[in-house]
Amino acid sequence: MLKKFFLTSFLLFSSLITIYPSKKENTNFFDYCYSLEKIISRNAVEISNNLSKNFKPLAKDITLFGTNKTKGAFASKIINQYKDSKKLFIVTFVPNQIYCLAGYWIEVAIPGKFESILYNKSKQKINEYKNIKKEIDEFIKDFNLEYKSIKKEIKDFF
Repeated sequence: MLKKFFLTSFLLFSSLITIYPSKKENTNFFDYCYSLEKIISRNAVEISNNLSKNFKPLAKDITLFGTNKTKGAFASKIINQYKDSKKLFIVTFVPNQIYCLAGYWIEVAIPGKFESILYNKSKQKINEYKNIKKEIDEFIKDFNLEYKSIKKEIKDFF
């Protein structure tokens, strides 16, 4: 009796977890990457304190247009890049839809989690590019100083 109750509860809970994102986000069944994109974009606009009340509806429409164009391809592409960078068997073995389903439920539980992760990663990349730019600027400055000194030596020589 207890085993039947646990089995029934498990099956009901499993079906609820897998069906809810598709029904809530009005997407195709098993299209969890699209559902993930929709909830991330919606949470990004709703949580943002920088947007005025007049601009939020426009921002929602813009993000909805963007997610309708990608339809989950963007999330799947990010997951594939992650899989390629890790190169672990267990990470590459799990299908993207499972990652998207887990990501959806993380975003439901902690709204804005992925937005903050993406923001921090992009900030790191921008800082890396700024550091590279500084190094290149220093290299060019040293090169110009060397050029000027060689030019002066040639001018003094003749």
